[in-house]
Amino acid sequence: MHIAILSDVHDHLEKLRQALDRVQDCAALLFCGDFCAPFSLKEIAERFSGPIHVVFGNNDGDQLLMARIAQQHDHVTLHGAYADVELAGRRIAVVHYPRLAEGLAALGDYDLVCHGHDHQARMGRVGNTLLLNPGEIMGWKGPSSWAIYDTETGKGEIITL
Repeated sequence: MHIAILSDVHDHLEKLRQALDRVQDCAALLFCGDFCAPFSLKEIAERFSGPIHVVFGNNDGDQLLMARIAQQHDHVTLHGAYADVELAGRRIAVVHYPRLAEGLAALGDYDLVCHGHDHQARMGRVGNTLLLNPGEIMGWKGPSSWAIYDTETGKGEIITL
């Protein structure tokens, strides 16, 4: 199973649409926070049909409206600040903040820990856990990027738009 990982849209719909065009072969999507406006969540929910797991970031404004949008789409789960999910036998944690992600990865309880916030695409191992920041969709501090995780191999790849 391939899982798409996105973060930090910051309302850049054109780049979000470019990324969503490329994630259609993935079975699930993880979002690491900072949609900003609810219309970014709506765009993802309407254009990606697989399970979507979402955590909020520090720039997600109208969380009540985001909850209403999620309620309209059975495949969208809002987890709040932290998600602990199992997909294809892999235990995965999703948060927005890097320091929280580093701590979760250090526990050794997860196969994959994802985060966003600092807009820096990177990936590395903490013991047996893959710690992954997909970078930013918005393309402000660097190129627009997202990531893909392969549950069979346990490997990730950062993809630039």
